[in-house]
Amino acid sequence: MGFFERALLEAVLAGGVAGLVGTFVVLRRRAFFTTALTHATFPGAVVAAVLGVSVVLGAAVFSVLLVALMTLISRVRDQGAQVAAGVVLTFGFALGALLQSANPSLPISVESFLVGSILTVGWGDITLTAIMFAIAAVVILLRGRHLVFSTVDELGYRAAGYRPWVAEATIVALIAGTVVVIMPAIGAILAIALIVGPAVAARQLVSSTNAVLLLAPVIGAASAVAGVFLSRAFSIAAGGAITVVIALVVGACVLVGRMLRTGSGRRPAPQPSRTPRTLVGS
Repeated sequence: MGFFERALLEAVLAGGVAGLVGTFVVLRRRAFFTTALTHATFPGAVVAAVLGVSVVLGAAVFSVLLVALMTLISRVRDQGAQVAAGVVLTFGFALGALLQSANPSLPISVESFLVGSILTVGWGDITLTAIMFAIAAVVILLRGRHLVFSTVDELGYRAAGYRPWVAEATIVALIAGTVVVIMPAIGAILAIALIVGPAVAARQLVSSTNAVLLLAPVIGAASAVAGVFLSRAFSIAAGGAITVVIALVVGACVLVGRMLRTGSGRRPAPQPSRTPRTLVGS
């Protein structure tokens, strides 16, 4: 299998897992948190390159550390999750830039950290993305009802005897894992588009959570593949092409969704159902 075929395979897997996990990012309104996390992987990648170890490993370690930092800041009195995410976003990106300037002879292009290089992914990257996709799918199949319940009614979830922090930790772990595995292909800056965009697009077309969970990975994979083909056809950056395709797809889905709702006379109802029955398990 050549480099282009590997890029297409990675595009399918990265778009699929990003769309799947991104559904909960959108439903729980964690887009800014995820943006902070994507930028926070940048210094980890730089440190890993300096030490000569796996970039994915470095990004994973830093993502765990900065998630812990966000959690601590968000618990400070009169502060919140948005403030914590803003602090970590700027800190992580500034730290990455500082480390890069202190090590100008890095063996890997810094640009590849920021916007990705899907055409150069190896089998190791593809394997990690496939594993993350499988983990996300299994978790959502087995625990999806709990994740949705805690999303739409946290007080009710707590009153039912469940622990909201378990659901929150599960989703944060899925987000962090997804960010880390797609970074080599999509980059620290552009990853947020692949995570959030497909779910936003899917919610314009379907109203149930189960339908969004099915449609968002398809949109993500198709958009990523289209971006790779455009990159090859016009000799442009693959990460940028994928991001532009996703933006166009979201815009098109918004228009189509409005036309469908106008034609049927129904109001938009993209909120998750409280008792999903078909895709997610108990």
